[in-house]
Order: sequence, then C-alpha cells, then structure tokens
Amino acid sequence: MGAVLGIDTSCYTTSCALAGENGLLGQRRRLLTVELGGRGLMQSEGVFQHVGRLPALVEALLEEANHPAIAAVCASTRPRPVEGSYMPVFTVGEGFARSMAAALNVPFIPTSHQQGHIRAALVDTALSPKDSFLALHLSGGTTEIVRVSGGVIQLIGGSNDLHAGQFLDRVGVRLGLPFPAGPELEKLARRGEAKARLPIWVRGCECSFSGSESAAQRLIDAGNLSPEDMAAEVFSCVARSIAKTLWNAAQATGERRLLLAGGVASSTLLREILPDRMRRLGADVELNWGRPELSGDNAAGVALIGYEMLTGGN
Repeated sequence: MGAVLGIDTSCYTTSCALAGENGLLGQRRRLLTVELGGRGLMQSEGVFQHVGRLPALVEALLEEANHPAIAAVCASTRPRPVEGSYMPVFTVGEGFARSMAAALNVPFIPTSHQQGHIRAALVDTALSPKDSFLALHLSGGTTEIVRVSGGVIQLIGGSNDLHAGQFLDRVGVRLGLPFPAGPELEKLARRGEAKARLPIWVRGCECSFSGSESAAQRLIDAGNLSPEDMAAEVFSCVARSIAKTLWNAAQATGERRLLLAGGVASSTLLREILPDRMRRLGADVELNWGRPELSGDNAAGVALIGYEMLTGGN
C-alpha cells in the first residue's frame, strides 16, 4: 500500500501532507499573505494565492518524502460536512487533487475542512476516530461544538455571530498587529492583566462575541487600558465564554470527553487558562488538545482521513 496525498486550501493556509501505514509521513504549509492593517482576504485573492503556491508545496513535500508511491489523493472540498457548505478557496485544492488522481489513475477521496481539523487534532490523544466525544472547532472562521460519534459529526452549538478567531483578529489589528493577529496578541496578553472587563454572552450551547468585540473597541477608544491589558482581557473573555458553552454542551449531551481543534486552540495561553475556567465551573470533563502544530489549518488530518478511508479504517 502506498501513501495518500492530502490537500487543503483554506481561507488563509495552503497545505499538503502525506499519510501511510505508519501515520503522517510529512507535511508542508504556507500562510496566505494579508497586507498590514487588513482584516482578511477576498475569496478571489485567496484563490489566486493558492493556485500560485500549491504546486511548489506538493513538489517539496514529495521530494522530502523521497517520492513515495501515491495510492490516493484526498482533499477538503468544503468547509463542513453539511449540505450547501461551500467556499471558493476549496475549489483550488479539489481541482488540483482530482487532476493528480486522474493522472496517476488512483482514487480521489473528498472530505471537509472541519473533518480534517478534527482528525488532525486526534493525533497523540486518548481518543480515536471511532470514539464518541464532543469537539470544539475554534478558528478564525469557525466556533462550533460538534458531537462526533463513529465518525459522524452533529452540530451541537457554538457562536451565533462573530467567531473567536475573528474577535482576536479584529482587536489585534486595531492595536496595530499583523493579520492573523492571534500569536502577537498572545505575546501582549502575557504581559497584561485581565479583570473580566469584557462581558460574555452564553445561552445554553450558544455563545456570542459581537458584544464583547464592541465593548473591546470602546475600551480602546477610551484609551484607559494598555495594549497588554486589552489583549489579556480578550483572551480571558474567550476562555470564559468557551468554558461555559462547552460545559453546557457536555451536560446537554452527556459527553464528558472533549477535543479542542483549530488554529485558536493552538494558543498556549488559552491552553493554560481554559482548564482553570472549567475547574471554576465545576466541570467534570476530560480535555484533549490537538498538538499545536496540528491545530492550525493543515492537510495532515485530510491525508489521514484519506488513508483510513482507502484501507477501511485500518
């Protein structure tokens, strides 16, 4: 059995990976370029950058892995595994993957970006793809809590407006940080102090960050907080909101094992403060975190899904 090539062309990362019988064989990824002061990219610009970068990344990955035999090509073709889920950037990866599969006369296997995130986050945790658990997909474009059971994903809750990553990015860009702002905002937050100055909104398994973001912008306008304290408040707000929403979802579903995936979940600061917030709520749960390098957008989970589908889950 050869290797499976996985491809993911998300909103802000071009990535590819190889998976085989021993797991991940290698991966390559590159962030898309956003001008300083920008809060994102138009889909057309994202498509343009993916088209220019994907071939070189795949070439480098295959060279690094000594050109293994490719048994199948798998790509994320949509954001989520639900009907009507669509985003233009994913057509780049799908088109490239379909062409490669046809040229090599091997199967093309479609999956979704969210499934890839969850599968990648499972690596080196106590959970397996066949288990039943709650997963929090926390990224720039998604804040969703889903129930995973036997590989089937069911939406349970999450943000009903602004996503956690968007909240971090908007405040960070306003403070003069480059986009995506999460890593630099975290550096500021570690030098600041949070006193729960930002409100949170949680109802059952749903949360909202739009009011929190508006309150943060007002505090910045007032000029009464240092950038460091403002950053600390934002991370505190995200942790308090997510902790309460997750605990509500755990109680509603009876699931006590939780998986945290996505770019925002790679934050070391969030990994420190979220467990404390859960303890304060008396939450009886098991938190499983994806490896930081496999939490942001990547094709590792896509490649693993492709290999498992090709081999029947073995």
